[in-house]
Amino acid sequence: MAIFRCNQCRHLREVANEHAGKQAKCPQCQQVTQIYDTVVFIEKILEKFFALQKELVALRQHHNADDQLELKVIDEPTEDSFSLQDIDINNTKELANQQQFSPIIDWFESKNIKASVDQKELDTTGFFDEVAIELGNNYEILREVSDKIKRFQYKGYSNANFHLAQKSQKEIQMVTSFCSQLYKYSFVAKSYYQKKEKILNLTLQSAPSIVQFFNGSWLEWFIFVKTFRTLHDKQISFSGARRVTIALPNQDTYELDAFFLINQTVPICIECKAGEFRQDLDKYSRLRKRLDIDQQHFLLCVAGLSDEQAQGLTSMYDVTLVNEKTLFPHVEQLLG
Repeated sequence: MAIFRCNQCRHLREVANEHAGKQAKCPQCQQVTQIYDTVVFIEKILEKFFALQKELVALRQHHNADDQLELKVIDEPTEDSFSLQDIDINNTKELANQQQFSPIIDWFESKNIKASVDQKELDTTGFFDEVAIELGNNYEILREVSDKIKRFQYKGYSNANFHLAQKSQKEIQMVTSFCSQLYKYSFVAKSYYQKKEKILNLTLQSAPSIVQFFNGSWLEWFIFVKTFRTLHDKQISFSGARRVTIALPNQDTYELDAFFLINQTVPICIECKAGEFRQDLDKYSRLRKRLDIDQQHFLLCVAGLSDEQAQGLTSMYDVTLVNEKTLFPHVEQLLG
């Protein structure tokens, strides 16, 4: 038999061997959990047990008989300890594991602020993050495509044409490749390039999630995944979440686009704007103060904002403005 053990609610049951190595939803709490081969599972538990036993013997040998050694009771197999090692950040449900983001909830609770996270917003098994990474990494060239799709979807148009004759061969290749990716992942219903006329034709999708993506959520995905990867590669302790809903003591509510907590103590809050942002500068300034977050750690990322504008507005308002290029060097600078 194989073993199903939920890491969230600790539900335990035996299942048929044919399910070993697969994932299934817990019948108690619906958390997606790995199913283990029984022998492999027990071997790993015993391996950890004997390693801990050996460590305990060594510790006792280094203490005098009068010393009291305080032992922490371990009621969970270390197989359950949460780790993001060896995962594909662009294709995983593990970021939605409550153990991953719970320190953020606790941090807000310590400030008498109620916070909640929609776990669906942390599931990267779809293609939103892949397309967002491509768009964000090449925003100067692909911005025209994204903006036109957004504008035409808002107007209810079903088709969009792009005349590429005035662009360089490199830009044409990048635009057509990106639109092929949009078609591959069904962000558009059709993509056709008239090579001779150098005209690109797109048939647009009207699904709400796709409309929302081009309306600005692409920037949230881009920033969240790339920042998460930056922190993950640094091999430091952190938690991350996107679209964190918070309720202040006076019942004012906000949705934070991306929030990271370093070593369970140091916050980095990132708000994202792919369009007009000026009307929100004062709101973010007041929110930063109410959350008591240092200005360097409360960032407003505006896609396409010039470095000069970002520097000037940062000196005028109580938030740090960055663009899609300068955000990540700023985060790395915060990490030292």
